[in-house]
Amino acid sequence: MSDEMARLHERGRDTFAGLVDGGRDRLDQLFRAAPQLAEVAVGTVYGHLAHRPALDERTREAVAIAAIVAAGCWESPLSVHVRTGLAAGLTAAEISEILVETAAFAGFPRAVSAVSKLPDLFAEAGSPVPPEPAPREVLLDALDGEELRDLSGYEVQVLTTGPNTAVALFRDADGTLRASAQADTTGGKISGITVVR
Repeated sequence: MSDEMARLHERGRDTFAGLVDGGRDRLDQLFRAAPQLAEVAVGTVYGHLAHRPALDERTREAVAIAAIVAAGCWESPLSVHVRTGLAAGLTAAEISEILVETAAFAGFPRAVSAVSKLPDLFAEAGSPVPPEPAPREVLLDALDGEELRDLSGYEVQVLTTGPNTAVALFRDADGTLRASAQADTTGGKISGITVVR
């Protein structure tokens, strides 16, 4: 293994260990029959790609899960990336929605095969089955509420920023940010909201 590949492999092991409890041991177990594959796969995915700046961790894991389902790999790769996706801040509801979206493009048999693995993976992570609504869904439903009604004239963009957290950005017609709201969506409902005008 070249020095650069060894550096990327070690960086990848560190990154994975930061996402998954016992990550180094899990990688050793997964790749015990082909450690050379671990050098390339872990070095590339977690040593190089995970550190590219254009995508945040949540988006990168969402893309990985969609690609894994589209490729029909619903065993170990799906398990690994559901775990790392949850650790990166994806919610169980978002992961379920990724499978719904992927079904339209990769086929229902692949999505159905993948979804059969989710209950055990979600339970292992302490997520309810079926999942609570995604933070984005909860905040979108709350936009008509009294606290945000005066912002209804603005264009709104709602984003999930992590488990139990969503933000809404309110912009006028020329794109100027006029207000933002951050909601705590613990329990699948708004349990707190902060609006900055």
